[in-house]
Amino acid sequence: MTTFVFGHKAPDTDSTGAPIIWAWYLNEIKGIAAEPKLLGEPNTEAAFMLQRWNLDKPEIIQDVAEGQPVVIVDTNNPAELPPSINTADIQAIIDHHKLFGGIETKSPIDITIRPLACTVTLMHDLMGDAAAEMPEAIKGAMLSCILSDTLEFRSPTTTVIDRELAEKLAGELGVSIPDYAAEMFEAKSDVSAFSDAELLRMDSKEYAVGDTKFRVSVLETTAPGVLLDRKASLMDSMVGVANEDGVDQVLLFVIDILNEEATLLVPNDLVKTVAEKSFAAKVDGDTVVLPGIMSRKKQIIPNLAV
Repeated sequence: MTTFVFGHKAPDTDSTGAPIIWAWYLNEIKGIAAEPKLLGEPNTEAAFMLQRWNLDKPEIIQDVAEGQPVVIVDTNNPAELPPSINTADIQAIIDHHKLFGGIETKSPIDITIRPLACTVTLMHDLMGDAAAEMPEAIKGAMLSCILSDTLEFRSPTTTVIDRELAEKLAGELGVSIPDYAAEMFEAKSDVSAFSDAELLRMDSKEYAVGDTKFRVSVLETTAPGVLLDRKASLMDSMVGVANEDGVDQVLLFVIDILNEEATLLVPNDLVKTVAEKSFAAKVDGDTVVLPGIMSRKKQIIPNLAV
């Protein structure tokens, strides 16, 4: 039976590229029939990566059948996985996020979680000598994932291992990291085709602080003004998205990649309190700039307070 490899819902570049990379490894190196899958439409940067390296977009699935063999990558949070994930035959988990708990397996499995900036950096190590056999397209996907997750090494999650691997891959591919990263970030910044609700869900994770449930959304861009020009409609749309998704509030952080800061939209007193308690910020108006805030995983989620 073919093994499905997939990451989290609202797939970014890492959750689009990592399933492709690991499915290649299972098929070509381990001799295990595998197919990459997505749990939603990839974002604009991930779509650029697929086009740039001539990779087929994986099939989008909504759920998994009972007993379906799967490998989970770039997440271990059941809220970000198919509804029936605990009935699947989970073979392995490869991740770089904190351990959430709640996943049930049918038997002991391989779990590898390491504090690296990107899932594919971990995959490269797991491949060992077989990584040398990666074709150009797989190397290109791997480089793309690392540059995306590290924001071209600007993110505080970046490790020496991530950077060295990216530089090695870029050298083998004959790619200039600054030039290629600029192309990626330009693609990520083009959000003109998306509705407000789509933007609020595009790169988001659910997280609870005590009894208060949040959808924590980040939009990484080199053109923050384009998004902030839409702040009124985005804040209006937060109410409907929160109601539909069963959370109390959407928190939207617009990450300015080049200036290395985040702007948090502040639609009400709850978010004002979150900003002041979480980031020691002084809020005056419907936005607040948070200098140096770049990473949801390392700087936003761990500090959230109400």
